[in-house]
Amino acid sequence: MLYRTFGKTGEKVSILGFGCMRLPILNGNPIEINGPLATQMLHYGIDHGVNYVDTAYPYHGLSATEGGMSEIFVGNALKDGYRDQVYLSTKLPSWNVGKKEDFSYYLDEQLKRLQTDKIDFYLLHGLGHSTWGNLKDLDVFEFLDSAIEEDKIGYAGFSFHDELELFKKILDSYNWSFAQIQYNYMDQEFQAGRAGLEYMASKNMGTAIMEPLRGGCLTHNIPPDIQTIWNRAETKRSLAEWALRFLWDKQEVNVVLSGMNVMDDVKENIKIAEEGYANSLTDAEKNLIHEVREAYGARIHVGCTGCNYCMPCPEGVDIPLNLNLLNDVYVYQNMAKPSGNYSFLKAKKASASFCDECGECEEKCTQNISIRNYLKEAEETFEKSK
Repeated sequence: MLYRTFGKTGEKVSILGFGCMRLPILNGNPIEINGPLATQMLHYGIDHGVNYVDTAYPYHGLSATEGGMSEIFVGNALKDGYRDQVYLSTKLPSWNVGKKEDFSYYLDEQLKRLQTDKIDFYLLHGLGHSTWGNLKDLDVFEFLDSAIEEDKIGYAGFSFHDELELFKKILDSYNWSFAQIQYNYMDQEFQAGRAGLEYMASKNMGTAIMEPLRGGCLTHNIPPDIQTIWNRAETKRSLAEWALRFLWDKQEVNVVLSGMNVMDDVKENIKIAEEGYANSLTDAEKNLIHEVREAYGARIHVGCTGCNYCMPCPEGVDIPLNLNLLNDVYVYQNMAKPSGNYSFLKAKKASASFCDECGECEEKCTQNISIRNYLKEAEETFEKSK
């Protein structure tokens, strides 16, 4: 495993972090984590050098506002000496904070769920226009300073899903130690993007990267013409390796969080990380990635990463899956498979046709997607095709 200095913290973190948002589950139920398998995967990662474990209050829950099962799982999995081997990262549910007392309430609850006295890296989760003003008004900086002084957290940071200008404004507002942004070879100008990554580095902040594979979009169901581009590479690599090596090639990137949900993912990513040196890709390889990016950019219709913050829908619509099926039509130019899946959704009363356009999903969407318009398009695409 390779390690990099996490900005001004001075801590040495593994370039591969273990993200606990997409752990293996049972019976298709997000709150029913496959404990034995997930524990085996996490322990394997730690035993092979991974020392950064990332979770959050709502992960593996039924909605973004409720406490999920991920923190509880992590607390149990890090027993028997594993807690001492890792830096533990989790996030305050920023959207749940209504009064100053809520800051301490959630932090104390998370410490109990994680079965620890201290959270090494504590983030304000998913900052954006909808949460930032409220947190400032409630003296969030005073809370963070107190939590650090009381040794309940080691370092303060935030994760981000909004526009670049707001990102810079937030960075300039406090002496943050680190931040976490969405970044991959497709999202170089999306949200904080490359400019945000460089701005963090200029302030000597630790940089954590989420969605390196864009929710699996960069490794599954690859169109033949895009695979043909990859096949031209002189050095053959898996699709996951191309995506991860793109990030690790940048010296500004400290740790890349991968939401691994099968053991093969853990083993493959650890092996890839052994070669994740900065400035190690050739110009020809960088040009190849750029060519793939251009080809994909011409296809993607909806910028949904499947984070599920929009869920649950009051009418039972499976919003991410509907948007994913619509993307399938554009990206893969094939109606057969997505149409069959849409019919299954409709039978479960979870298809786009059940949307009543209340707009609640758009208020919670971290990607600022016009969800109602796309759901209407999905309904027209799949139901008029019959």
